[in-house]
Amino acid sequence: MSRYLSKSVQSLRPSGIRRYFDIAATMDDVVTLGIGEPNFVTPAHILEAGVQSLRDGHTGYTSNAGVYELRAAIADLVEGRYGIRYEAEDEVLVTVGVSEALYLALKVLLDPGDEVLVVEPCFVANPALVETAGGVAVMTPTYVEDDFQVTGEALEARISPRTKAILLSYPSNPTGAALTLEHLMQVAEVAEKHDLVVISDEIYERLVYGLRHINFATLPNMFERTIVLSGMSKSYAMTGWRIGYVTAPRTFTEAMYKIHQYLIMSAPTMGQAAALEAIRCGEGDVEEMRQEYDRRRRLIVEGFNRLGLTCFEPRGAFYTFPSIAITGMDDETFCETLLEEERLALIPGSAFGESGRGFVRASYATSEANIMAALERLERFLSRRGLLQARAAPALVS
Repeated sequence: MSRYLSKSVQSLRPSGIRRYFDIAATMDDVVTLGIGEPNFVTPAHILEAGVQSLRDGHTGYTSNAGVYELRAAIADLVEGRYGIRYEAEDEVLVTVGVSEALYLALKVLLDPGDEVLVVEPCFVANPALVETAGGVAVMTPTYVEDDFQVTGEALEARISPRTKAILLSYPSNPTGAALTLEHLMQVAEVAEKHDLVVISDEIYERLVYGLRHINFATLPNMFERTIVLSGMSKSYAMTGWRIGYVTAPRTFTEAMYKIHQYLIMSAPTMGQAAALEAIRCGEGDVEEMRQEYDRRRRLIVEGFNRLGLTCFEPRGAFYTFPSIAITGMDDETFCETLLEEERLALIPGSAFGESGRGFVRASYATSEANIMAALERLERFLSRRGLLQARAAPALVS
């Protein structure tokens, strides 16, 4: 029956993350640091706003682009935080998470065969969605020696006449890296020089540590060529509500709206009500969760470094990306063996691109008890192999 399937779908790679979740689901007593999802419940007042919208009978569609009050709140939020103004009427689009937003952005930009420079390591969906939208993902690696910062030189080396856009995701899933102003400017210079659009996935913008997030559209001459994606899932612990949004010049949002209205109709109504409450009254909740993530970040990074799995300092999101070089294993073998022997689930770095090989992703969006249990199991695993003598001195994070 596979002859009925399109070649594009048949060639689409399966998720490198899902396999490990499926294996772990067949086991008992598994500790997982693999899930990139807050372990917090949506704050009570936000949850109640969504429930109240149902009680009030708001169970139908909203306007295609999203409830106007929500779009206006998003526009005000972005202006207050970054000093740039998007018009709620036609430069803000509410989507079903950032996943839909990214697909729409790619679909309106790409003709068959157009290329997108995809900075990696990156979330597994990024190159897959480029291909689903008819484009070609040109993977652009970053390296731990540079704190996983993309350089203008790396982008320039991959430019071709078919290059249409650059896809950034910072703070990064899986590395936790946050781009410095210097490196953001290098990206901007390449985009302007080659007349490219930048799609900037900034879903983790609120979860940064010891620095201030820079919205890519605020850089000189970038507003008109940047599509910014963000949403409620990570910062507000609202993954299941499925509310993302796009802020971009109307040329882009109007084109994205055309597809969105046929594909989705509108984002979930109760989710939009909850999102409006979150933006209006959820700042304290975000900061409370951010501080707790920061505490866990310090704990897990120091733990990995103590065990000799050297880990550069993540400055955003809720992931660490330690090296497993001391084990002599490739990252897939390491994760499979660790799961089998110690019931500890981590994700191989190669699932996020070739430049992730030799690393693993561990999420600290989990309880302190889980983090401590994971480090204990990892210590047993390394000790059995006589590897703990290679341990490094603990590295404190700022």
